Amino acid sequence: MTTPQLFACGLGVGTQNSQGEWLEIYYPYPLLNPAPAVVQALIDATNYEGGNETLSISVDRLDALSEALDEANDHDLAVVAQQLKRSHRPLAVCLLARDAEPSSVPEVYLKLHLLSHRMLKPHQTDLTGAFGLLKNVAWTNEGAIDPQELTQRQLQARMEGKILTVTSVDKFPRMTDYVIPSGVRIADTARVRLGAYIGEGTTVMHEGFVNFNAGTAGPNMVEGRISAGVFVGKGSDLGGGCSTMGTLSGGGNIIISVGEQCLIGANAGVGIPLGDRCTVEAGLYLTASSKVTLLDDQKQEVKVLNARELAGQTDLLFRRNSLNGRIECLANKSAVELNEALHAHN
Repeated sequence: MTTPQLFACGLGVGTQNSQGEWLEIYYPYPLLNPAPAVVQALIDATNYEGGNETLSISVDRLDALSEALDEANDHDLAVVAQQLKRSHRPLAVCLLARDAEPSSVPEVYLKLHLLSHRMLKPHQTDLTGAFGLLKNVAWTNEGAIDPQELTQRQLQARMEGKILTVTSVDKFPRMTDYVIPSGVRIADTARVRLGAYIGEGTTVMHEGFVNFNAGTAGPNMVEGRISAGVFVGKGSDLGGGCSTMGTLSGGGNIIISVGEQCLIGANAGVGIPLGDRCTVEAGLYLTASSKVTLLDDQKQEVKVLNARELAGQTDLLFRRNSLNGRIECLANKSAVELNEALHAHN
């Protein structure tokens, strides 16, 4: 029998509530397009019958799985299989035959891991419906807890002389509790969700925020908000308090992106895709329907158009005329250069 090809797979350990529903799952070494020998080892250890499935695996099968993974030359996953023998948490193998709309929490988490491990970039995997599949979770110093079961856990902790600290109640956890990509700085880890793609050399400052299925190519300086679905090209700088309009915040089906060597000024915002070497003046929020006056090289008015007509074009400077208040666009003569010293120690 021929070993099936898989889009992705993962061996993980997670948390379930008292009803046996998955709250979260951690995949130490997720695999994209795994080798046939690895796939066969995982199939032999489970009851996989094809398609996209999440299967439980018993501890007594981990020794055989670890040996098979070693023979398949996936030593990292083999070590994970050995370590999981000591786990008292639910174990699972997620096998995805194809990249399709996820149907379970473990499938969503596998795809979020692939993004944060930089194996896939935003929009390179189907996350349709992922938000609705995930449960709200109380993220605590003792892990994920179903909010409906939180009071009992808090009482139990108090009776043991401890305090259960709740850091957030959200569908998504902090990325750094699952993945820390190489060569990055993140000043406040609570502001980067699992499923963010943070490129090499990126700095996310305290007020920066990166949603799932969004991120940076690196190197980048992020002091503003990168909304879901938005990807920022290398060398671009998002100033303090600025915002990008994502598909979850009013951007509709338009994919907002920021090109290379762009600058979005402090408290500015964009609701259109920007090409390379574009600048949006501080405080200017540019939506798709904003009326923009196009200027020539002599700064004379050429015509007035909607901002969406300039989507994706390069070397543009957007500014607000301080005398008459109109939004103007002219050629951007100087590209942004990030301060190399800020990224030298990532």
